[in-house]
This record gives sequence, C-alpha cells and structure tokens, in this order.
Amino acid sequence: VQLQASGGGLVQAGGSLRLSCAASGRTFSSYPMGWFRQAPGKEREFVAAITWNGDSTYYTDSVKGRFTVSRGDAKNSVYLQMNSLKPEDTAVYYCAAYLTYRAPTSDSPAYWGQGTLVTVSS
Repeated sequence: VQLQASGGGLVQAGGSLRLSCAASGRTFSSYPMGWFRQAPGKEREFVAAITWNGDSTYYTDSVKGRFTVSRGDAKNSVYLQMNSLKPEDTAVYYCAAYLTYRAPTSDSPAYWGQGTLVTVSS
C-alpha cells in the first residue's frame, strides 16, 4: 500500500496551496482519510479528516475556516485546500488512511504517506 502526497511548496503568508494524496495497493473507499503535519521540533499533529462518503469532516481548531479536506470521486484520494496560510502552518504534511468504521478522530491511521513540505514565509 502506498499513499503518494504532493502539492507542497513555498508560499507567502496569506497564500494558498492544495495538497493531493493518491492511494494505491488497496481501496480506502469505505474508510476515512486525512492529513497530519509535523513542524520542526514538534510532534506530529492531526490536521483534518473526512469520512468515506464525505458526509463528515474534522479539523483541528487552528485550521478551521482556512483549510478544506475533500475526497476524490473514486474515494481513493484525499485533498487539502489550504487558504490564508500562516507561518505557523509550516510543516511536513502527511496524508493518512484509516481502517476504521468509527470517526477518524477515534482511531490512529493504519497507513501513512511519505510527507510533503509546506513552507509559509512571513
């Protein structure tokens, strides 16, 4: 199983980026997918997640109203639209896939992508 994340880069504060993640090797169409991030010197933290059908989304408080998580039509991909970026959003962003039928905030991901670096300059 592979989760291939892309879309990171360098952006000025207030700018936008869209991260993409495509899964291969198995289908996650019945399970949640999401995003985590790890800033330099900090622990990895939850950012956002979405249920298998997109009916429910979850966000950490610091990104609510700025980030939007979505699924692809085939449900085996996940996206993170990041607007109004701040320097404190600088981190390596990891996509994640779950093997749970519960809310994604109740369990840890089963699979991780390789990470994509987002750098927000002030």
